Amino acid sequence: MVEFANHAWGIPLLVLLVGGGVFFLLYCRFIPYRHFGHGVEILTGKYEDPNAPGDINHFQALSSALAATVGMGNISGVAIALGTGGPGAIFWMWITALVGMATKFFSCTLSILYRGKDTSGKIQGGPMYFIVEGLGKKWKPLAIFFAFAGLFGCTPMFQANQLTQIIRDTVLAEHGWLGYDTMILAGTVLTEIGFRLSDIIMGIILVGLVSLVIFGGIKRIGHVAARLVPLMVVIYVFTVLYIIFNNIVDLPYYFWFIVTDAFSGEAAAGGALGVVISNGIRRGAFSNEAGIGMEAMAHGAAKTREPVREGLVAMLEPAIDTLLICTMTAMALLMTGVWSDTTVDGITMTAMAFETGVLVLGAWLLIICVFIFSITTMFTYSYYGTKCLNFLAGADKKHYYNYFYIFTIFLGAITTIDMVINLIDGMFAMMAIPTMTASILLAPKVMNAAKDYFRRRELGDFDDA
Repeated sequence: MVEFANHAWGIPLLVLLVGGGVFFLLYCRFIPYRHFGHGVEILTGKYEDPNAPGDINHFQALSSALAATVGMGNISGVAIALGTGGPGAIFWMWITALVGMATKFFSCTLSILYRGKDTSGKIQGGPMYFIVEGLGKKWKPLAIFFAFAGLFGCTPMFQANQLTQIIRDTVLAEHGWLGYDTMILAGTVLTEIGFRLSDIIMGIILVGLVSLVIFGGIKRIGHVAARLVPLMVVIYVFTVLYIIFNNIVDLPYYFWFIVTDAFSGEAAAGGALGVVISNGIRRGAFSNEAGIGMEAMAHGAAKTREPVREGLVAMLEPAIDTLLICTMTAMALLMTGVWSDTTVDGITMTAMAFETGVLVLGAWLLIICVFIFSITTMFTYSYYGTKCLNFLAGADKKHYYNYFYIFTIFLGAITTIDMVINLIDGMFAMMAIPTMTASILLAPKVMNAAKDYFRRRELGDFDDA
């Protein structure tokens, strides 16, 4: 599994993601960046049309996408990047975010511009639809490839794994409950395999909680996400800011440390620059999903007749997710010194930073954030997976994915982090290939739509104003 992920994230894919993002950036002449404020304006609901096609409004679409992107990639993903690629990996995460804003503008504009219909006649959006509708039927194998990879890439194993890990390593360990942490079933099977009773119980609880929401579809997911996402961001941001302000004099040093290590790679494993760059881009892609294609599925459900508007809204995600939240997480890990501890990884490293930076309450605040981050991500990923199965097998069969989905929650809770992260990494890479390929080929269509939109905006001539 490790070899699969490493080969998948080789030079060709890094060039496709980052090089493709740079192409979008230059090709659009910085249009989404110049209209950043308009994207925020759209988000406030000023241009909403309840009669427009789609299922959810702009804010709910952004919240649903952020529920997936502002998640464990921001908390444990940053810790994994630091542990495997050193501080320089954060610099390359920033690069993926900057070019990812342009990538999301193009891919999410396409998700509205070329919406298709499923077998039940319902409007759908996402890479598999804009590949077929935009490039033609002969490109359907590429769309099928995306949807197949999405069945596995959209599983919540990483979120379940890391939530279970923090509860096991903080709550249970702190209270001495780990003595009851093995289950004897059919002799000593579970003990020998290495399963823990706490992981099994946590997996069952997560299955129950997530099932209550995901079987309600994207409307219920969007409704719940719109309430939970702002709460989790506020709690997490204020906690991390407390750690940063307590070490504010060191802030310039660590920013410079990140930049210099990005090119020297001295703090990375073996001092290899390629390790720094690869891990930074992998974790950046896992964090903000720019170019992966999942975010386009959420934005494809937005109620709008203006594709460019959804592209502008989607563009905000990497700024919020990676440039803001991931950077703050990195600073907390660097300032508290826990990033250099090779005995911890993932969420446990972040928990140590919170315990060090916010005495008494730190670990508990992180547990609250991790719980909300993980749960909301699990809600949205289920929607992505059902859309993939919908495309592959038909609308009447898409609900079957949720049964597979909740099984992977349980599987993620009891499985090792190495197996989980490498599987998800590999599938993200597979999803990026068709998404970026189609987005690059259809880029002229997006630019035509953008020119038309901003011309009409200057004239005040909108269909859904």
